[in-house]
Amino acid sequence: MKFDTIIIGGGLAGLTCGIALQRQGVKCAIVSAGHSALHFSSGSFDLLNTLPDGTPVESPLKAMESLHATHPYAKIGSGRIKALADEAKSLLCSCGVAVKGDAETPHLRFTPMGTTKPTWLSFEEIATLDKPGVSLGEKLLIVNFAGFLDFNTAFIAKELEAAGSKCSVTSVSIPEINRLRINPTEMRATNIAKTLDNPQVLTSLITILNSRAAGHDAIVLPHVFGFASDAALHRLRSEVKATIHLIPTMPPSVPGIRAQRTLRHAFEQLGGVYMLGDTVVRAEIENHSVKRIFTENHSDIALTASHYVLASGHFFSKGLVATPQGVYEPVFGCDVIFDKDRNNWYNESMLNCQEYISFGVETNSALLTLEGGTPITNLYAIGSVLGGCNAVSEGCGAGVALLTALAVAHTIKG
Repeated sequence: MKFDTIIIGGGLAGLTCGIALQRQGVKCAIVSAGHSALHFSSGSFDLLNTLPDGTPVESPLKAMESLHATHPYAKIGSGRIKALADEAKSLLCSCGVAVKGDAETPHLRFTPMGTTKPTWLSFEEIATLDKPGVSLGEKLLIVNFAGFLDFNTAFIAKELEAAGSKCSVTSVSIPEINRLRINPTEMRATNIAKTLDNPQVLTSLITILNSRAAGHDAIVLPHVFGFASDAALHRLRSEVKATIHLIPTMPPSVPGIRAQRTLRHAFEQLGGVYMLGDTVVRAEIENHSVKRIFTENHSDIALTASHYVLASGHFFSKGLVATPQGVYEPVFGCDVIFDKDRNNWYNESMLNCQEYISFGVETNSALLTLEGGTPITNLYAIGSVLGGCNAVSEGCGAGVALLTALAVAHTIKG
């Protein structure tokens, strides 16, 4: 099978690159092993919250000018970041993933524990604050579902009260949702959302909320609405007689999963081929150029293209593999940035910066991968498989995914 471009990895980076290329008439295939990081999304996309030395960032665009040359943002070039950030927001919104925010002025998102963190883009449907010192309302009713442990109302109330709100906490009990508690593994945000997609179950919830809304400025709920579509969320907000604020839950993420499906649908509507549940197992490279790849499901059928994009993710998705001898990229044998002293790979305190997160594929300034220091002329790397940044400690994972994806799409299209 022959395509113009083959993308290995169907997460945020891979889909963004594929959509951008398909819109320019470049025929793409995406080989996706399964779930992406969007399934664990906080509901927001961070751009850059902290410099590598730990300095907090107030202006991401300005802070990027000081990044080391190995950082993916530095390879893109600080002068291009603003335009690519605007393009990323436009692409998401045009595909049906409505987001708010801009690269120049971070806003605050809520964590599942009720704390706030700066971010770049957030789903329109989740609660955010424009700046510190602002509250969601004077009198808030925090509502949880009986038995749902991925939304800690005590911590959330404490944080909201510290911001100046008076909070009341209550729980709701609905028979259809209570049935999920028979098996503890079923009481998850996604299963609650699927249940609430039933109009009759949603009616029961709306009735309960309206009976308890009096005397409150707003109702705070876990984001467990709209698994199949955003219809349940729109109905909730139109029929409940109070402002609704949604706070992300612990993973899995309902809005993240819906965003993944929405982007995949947009890619396929543009004519892209999405090979779900397949894995690239080997590649043939000649004269520093990828000639063909083979997948688990098409072991005897070569997939060929003019360009290849590696968007296979980090250790969790097996885009990188660690051994006692080091770290390697398993498909193409690309050069990898990692510390050869294993004692430096991690910090004993899980809350501290973990160096292994900065390990990843090495590229040149055009994001072409390297093999023995020489560029593989038609293989690019994007997203979390890239080395040179620490997505967790720097708060830049989604930004790197979106912006490197668009940068490479522009390079391929020329």
